[in-house]
Amino acid sequence: MTAGATRPADAADDATGTGATATDSPNPWVAEHIRRFEETAGQPRPGISDLLLTTRGRRSGLLRRTALAYVRDGEGEGAAYVLTASNAGADRHPAWYLNLAADPAVTLQVGTGTFPAIARRATPAEAERLWPVVVAAMPSYATYRAATDREIPLVLVTRTGA
Repeated sequence: MTAGATRPADAADDATGTGATATDSPNPWVAEHIRRFEETAGQPRPGISDLLLTTRGRRSGLLRRTALAYVRDGEGEGAAYVLTASNAGADRHPAWYLNLAADPAVTLQVGTGTFPAIARRATPAEAERLWPVVVAAMPSYATYRAATDREIPLVLVTRTGA
């Protein structure tokens, strides 16, 4: 799939259940990562946990899909997926973070499974506890934190029963 490409989404891909289509990130690296994710059944980078996140655009109302690394907080199906809104250390939050801040109902694809979920920003205490875990999994996040004056949010995403 090329940058900005859309694909059909079934009800499981769309947290609203409307069967709308998702537009992939316009960033060429991310679009390529999404393509590799799909080709490898969710394992595009050996040794790194990746997922696809679908949010609803805060201005457009359209579904937007991006690829992200994650760590887990907890065990089993109730464990949260921890996402890092680093934007590679840029001085602005990534679009996906702004979208889920406006509408926390999201869809996750982990491996070959797709499910609805709800997102929230980690509390300061959670972030303090989780940052060492995130950096251990992806050391580049320490560099990103040092590169920006903004606080890089951690986001906890949990499966919903919907």
